[in-house]
Amino acid sequence: MKNHRLFLLLVLAVSLIIAACSGKDEQSKASQEREANPSGDVPSEPDTVQELNLVDYSEIPTMDSAIAGDVAGFNLLINVNEGLYRLNQENTAEPAIAEGKPEISEDGLVYTFKLRNANWSDGTPVTAQDFVFAWQRAIDPETGSPYGPYMMAGTIKNAEAIAAGEMNKTELGIEAADDRTLIITLERPVPYFMSLMAFPTFFPQQEDFVAGKGEDYASNSENILYNGPFLLKNWNGTGTSWSLEKNSEYWDSKAVTLDKINFDVVKDTNTEVNLYNSGEKDRAVLTGEFARQYSDSPEIIKEKDPAIAYMKFNQERDGKKTPLANEKIRKAIAKAFDKQELTDSLLADGAVPANYIVPSDFIFDEQGNDFRSTNEEMLEFDAEEAKKLWAQGMEEEGLNELTLELLGDDIAVAKIVDEYIKNQLEQNLDGLTLNLKAVPFNVRLELDEAQDYELQSAAWGPDYQDPMTYLDLFVTDSLQNRMSYSNSEFDALIESAKGQLAMDPAARWDAMAQAERILIEEDAAIAPVFQFGSMVLQKPYVKGIVKHPFGGQFGYKWAYISGKE
Repeated sequence: MKNHRLFLLLVLAVSLIIAACSGKDEQSKASQEREANPSGDVPSEPDTVQELNLVDYSEIPTMDSAIAGDVAGFNLLINVNEGLYRLNQENTAEPAIAEGKPEISEDGLVYTFKLRNANWSDGTPVTAQDFVFAWQRAIDPETGSPYGPYMMAGTIKNAEAIAAGEMNKTELGIEAADDRTLIITLERPVPYFMSLMAFPTFFPQQEDFVAGKGEDYASNSENILYNGPFLLKNWNGTGTSWSLEKNSEYWDSKAVTLDKINFDVVKDTNTEVNLYNSGEKDRAVLTGEFARQYSDSPEIIKEKDPAIAYMKFNQERDGKKTPLANEKIRKAIAKAFDKQELTDSLLADGAVPANYIVPSDFIFDEQGNDFRSTNEEMLEFDAEEAKKLWAQGMEEEGLNELTLELLGDDIAVAKIVDEYIKNQLEQNLDGLTLNLKAVPFNVRLELDEAQDYELQSAAWGPDYQDPMTYLDLFVTDSLQNRMSYSNSEFDALIESAKGQLAMDPAARWDAMAQAERILIEEDAAIAPVFQFGSMVLQKPYVKGIVKHPFGGQFGYKWAYISGKE
């Protein structure tokens, strides 16, 4: 399911420019540009060739929006296709294929959208039936979509039963009243529904084209239909280079200035920086040594990201309780390592210590208050308190020594972070031996799904702009829980925030804040580690790239080149 995001977030620590809304204390370069040019207008006659040269960090697994579950696919999908809504330059969901805001029933369950006149890249119109087909395909168990069931179940009417094989996909709560009228029925009111509509899983697909291509659909750039700002070109399905070219059929093509974007897969940071310095690439992501080396460069962009790294505590393995079922042992581990030193000295890329699961500078209420203001810091580093809790927990378990295994990814920075945690924990917790198990991402997913681990380094980024995208991961028996954590009070708060409080923003906000405190401060079900950051070099002639917080990181619709010699 959504675990495919985890690889993205760990790779981000090494090499990915992570998307983020600007914080109140640190303004992004993009925000500064928008303030200087609030209309977002570009020169009527660009002063140079509109061609951007970028690095990507992995091959493209798929360009099928029903199947995609990774950053490489999502980043391209939001630039070559779009759904009813799109995240704009301020990261607010605004109408895209939808002609305007929908009509919403009084009970908040039925949304009626009118579609604008928009075409696919072959000149045929985008219709309401294209959305019906795509959504039914994404929820169909036979499709094997990693995101369809996660995003739709409990939200779109009948989605959960369809995903479980108990109902036919035609019973999904979506219908085409006519070619330009789409009616969506929800299971419950969803306060963040419009931001969901910008997510790639909800993009349309043309049934005749998909059926005609069969197994070859979305396997290369020639077997895809596009309805977004760009066309994907020169992708053979497995290659390490491709390009985007302006889509003349796009309904808002007048807003697109770039003619071409060239991508090459580069997995080594040193190589990436060399390509940037030689002028072959226009952006380069930095971390560790390179972040420190270029920290004073006038071409640096530094931002906080709404992704959280944390440790999972598996309380049951092979049907037996583990020592991590002891709350004091969990709290001791969570408090026994210095997060500030980790982010300042090892990562040095804008990451900050996280004593929470819902990130800062990302989710705000109607009055502009950050969700983080609802809870104080939780499970902060405190070596002396950790020692006391550890001793008490070990005594309760009848242990003098304890050997645990920390499962993590085998990429460079993930290994560095896990080694740091190992050293800190063994130094501060007497009798603990922590063995590191670094494995490829897919192997870690398999071990997580089988709940075959003790400690695990994990990470999570949002799928929509609401605290629920983080909190409902941990309800009892959630597919992302997989650590035998269960708290009935936590579950009830999450259920109320999804149900009876959905139309009461203040009460819902408070319920989610209480749930977060139970999860972390009271139960120590997980140990937050850090909130991701990014440090990137960008050529001064590159303008207008928008970093999005979810659903795909980079929007190039409004990007352009200006002032390049």
